[in-house]
Amino acid sequence: MTEPGKPRRLVGTKAVVLIAVLSAVATASITALLVNIMERKQEALNPFYRVVELNDTITDPAVWGKNFPLQYDDYKRTVDQQRTRYGGSEALARTPTQADPRSVVAQSRLEEDPRLKTMWAGYAFATDFREERGHAHMLEDQTFTERQHVTAQPGTCIHCHGSVYVPYKKLGDGDLIKGFEKMNVMPFAEARKLVEHPVSCIDCHDPTNMQLRVTRPGFIEGIAALKASQGVQNFRVNQDATRQEMRTYVCGQCHVEYYFKGKEKRLTYPWAKGITIEQIMAYYDEDGHTDWTHKLSGAKVLKAQHPEFEMYNQGIHARSGVACADCHMPYKREGAMKVSDHHVRSPLLNINRACQTCHKWSEAELLDRAQTIQTRTFQTRNIAMDALVDLIHDIEAGQKAGLPEDTLAKARGLQRRAQFYLDFVEAENSMGFHADQEAVRILSNSINFSRLGQNALRPGDASTAPSERPAGAPAPVTPQGAH
Repeated sequence: MTEPGKPRRLVGTKAVVLIAVLSAVATASITALLVNIMERKQEALNPFYRVVELNDTITDPAVWGKNFPLQYDDYKRTVDQQRTRYGGSEALARTPTQADPRSVVAQSRLEEDPRLKTMWAGYAFATDFREERGHAHMLEDQTFTERQHVTAQPGTCIHCHGSVYVPYKKLGDGDLIKGFEKMNVMPFAEARKLVEHPVSCIDCHDPTNMQLRVTRPGFIEGIAALKASQGVQNFRVNQDATRQEMRTYVCGQCHVEYYFKGKEKRLTYPWAKGITIEQIMAYYDEDGHTDWTHKLSGAKVLKAQHPEFEMYNQGIHARSGVACADCHMPYKREGAMKVSDHHVRSPLLNINRACQTCHKWSEAELLDRAQTIQTRTFQTRNIAMDALVDLIHDIEAGQKAGLPEDTLAKARGLQRRAQFYLDFVEAENSMGFHADQEAVRILSNSINFSRLGQNALRPGDASTAPSERPAGAPAPVTPQGAH
């Protein structure tokens, strides 16, 4: 029914116009929404502003830094040398030479603790072993260490000391694993010529989308072996790992225990049985691997490397789902941007961002808690070191005294265990913090092995090695595998 005084046609015309306007508005709104969706999809394909186009052949971090100046500025700061109570290093001046152009080095651990020379007698580490420095120094410190002059190091060492992804691909004609195999058997000096940079952006990031990735063949094969031991077959780390796992795996590419397998010097992570100290020891025993024969005792011993990944996996942070990057590369705000801090360093130098995100206590309280853990570990480590040195000297004396070979062999076998267990904690760069109870448990076992070794040298010894437990004795309790 029309309003009084208005023609029916006029009312109908207004209705048509209103519908048209509403339709136009709806169409414009839908179009704007679709355009916005398309723009966001394009932004997802291009999540950062590109100054240069990156590809899978650019190893120079300075080029990547043109697109990511904030991260690159942080990366350059890994040249810093700053001590914590039980880690880091002091910058010591030295006079450069033609053989070693470094003007700054870290302090010698051998001078800090001469017992290490006894522990590693006959091995290159007894010649030169210094406190750790940042990632920026990792290639030059390996290139110019005195260890290069006392042993023929293979190209395998480059795996964790340089940006090897592109050199591997070139050597293998596009095949990463084949290139890895070719570089392993090269002399170190020859392999070193193929590498220009220490660890770089390309080693952890896909240049097309910046996603984290694992590029080290040692870890690719090692994590697959570990997962297989846990019942997960054919694990492909770059396809199957979660993002949070990758924030640990990219660090675990190098911060691990490893050895050079066979005449091919293939870098191998001894994880086929698991990553606890007992499982790794069992692997080495079955494999028959020995790093060297101890100069003083004649024991066939092992050198632990830097098993941060293995130790971390036994600790509370791993069990709680905390990744390496959460503490060593915590997020920070730069203006309106949230970025991961690429100044990789000890969390104790960055407590506010590294620790207080989760732990709501003062910086002083958190530092005190961490240093208490480390001090207790260090004290136990010193007891284990004294026990091992005592055992080594006792075996040495037993040899001179003409003790029976089976007696010496038993003591040497216990030295092999005592030494590897102690070195597992000594070489791990957290002084127990990554897994404090596990570290002290390992050191306690080392002390026990050393004392059992001393007992084995005594007349009428009745001690038994762990593999020779009396019938009915309970088996030792070992921790669970990796998180």
